[in-house]
Amino acid sequence: MSQARDHGGNHWSIRTLRNRVTDPGAPARGRATAQPRGRASARLAVGMPVLHILPVLIVSVVVLADFVGGAGMVWLPLLAAGPALAATTNGPRGVVCVGVLAAVLGATLGARDGVPVRELAAVLSALAAVTVASGLASALRGRRDRVLAAVRSVAETAQHALLKPVPATVGPFQVAVRYSAAAAEARIGGDLYALIPTPYGVRLIVGDVRGKGLPAVGTAALVLGVFREAAYDEPDLLAVIDRIERSLARNLGCDDFVTAVVAGHSQAGQMEVVNCGHAPPLLIHASGGVEAVEPTHPAPPLGLRALTKHAPALEVVPFSDGDQLLLYTDGVTEARDRGREFYPLAEGLARHVSEEPARTLTALHDELLAHVGGRLHDDAALLLIRKPTVREVVVPEPTVCGASGATGSEATVTRPTAPSV
Repeated sequence: MSQARDHGGNHWSIRTLRNRVTDPGAPARGRATAQPRGRASARLAVGMPVLHILPVLIVSVVVLADFVGGAGMVWLPLLAAGPALAATTNGPRGVVCVGVLAAVLGATLGARDGVPVRELAAVLSALAAVTVASGLASALRGRRDRVLAAVRSVAETAQHALLKPVPATVGPFQVAVRYSAAAAEARIGGDLYALIPTPYGVRLIVGDVRGKGLPAVGTAALVLGVFREAAYDEPDLLAVIDRIERSLARNLGCDDFVTAVVAGHSQAGQMEVVNCGHAPPLLIHASGGVEAVEPTHPAPPLGLRALTKHAPALEVVPFSDGDQLLLYTDGVTEARDRGREFYPLAEGLARHVSEEPARTLTALHDELLAHVGGRLHDDAALLLIRKPTVREVVVPEPTVCGASGATGSEATVTRPTAPSV
């Protein structure tokens, strides 16, 4: 995750975040996204040695079967399974080594079992042909793997440029983001999000571009670029929407559009929300209740305003200390299980809500993956912000140089007394 930028006087110290740093067992910033990938890599690393030695185990099983059964030619052709399988788990050198081992053992077993020279030569020739073909296949697989690794690297770079990492604190808010692209190899898709501090308060957007692939990514980049510029320049949130709408009208096709929710925190105790054809955000009260923020005057998606007379309206939502706001895309709410049932986001949020947005989204994301059976079929984005309560805001204590008797984080200040007369 990138470091947070300083904007104005937004320097807040959150006790819950400080405890997270001091507690070795607590999740650190960005760890919620990194842990699943790290666990998968660890499992893969454990499994790879087994896959590498599997061809040798197959050759050993064939040899053992020949020793036990003494059938001669019945088992020898199965030695070719060793180098053939090695092509899927090893490089060309490993394939050749397994092939040579299988050939030496095959010749030894053939001589031991009294196999005719012509039949034994045919078996060894076939084994050599399989080894050569498997070596070439392994070389091609390695080349494809290198190309795929390069593509993944480019995709990750594009993702970081398009969907910039969001710090754990932005202004007075705690923030967490989870994003999953349906195409595992692409890493990016048509969902978009951004959260930035501005002179007019913290502003954020979550949206979903119609379509998939590179055109959707290009549209998402366009929307985010205009939003980041307009959010910092325009004092009115509706003016930000107008800037995005005008840009899309010039650049999108007739059938293209973007659903989005844009929100801003310009005054204490309230949140401004503009919904443009998107799923309603979920407001989580400090008491734990979950409420959908439905638009009073529904507006069309971005890019379609010219086709309708309905303009977006500004909704003012009470947002007090301890409240949270979840913005998401339809990849979350339209995720189905094997029984074709949608994922109940509001119920899941009520079950897993906590004072740490990162922990809440981690639990939600894990439950979502379990609901769909391990893999999403559409891009999904979750962005959760929380306003800490007064008791969680720590006022920095003044540092006194040379203070005596300081223990822990508290310092006892000794003031000099006036001399007696």
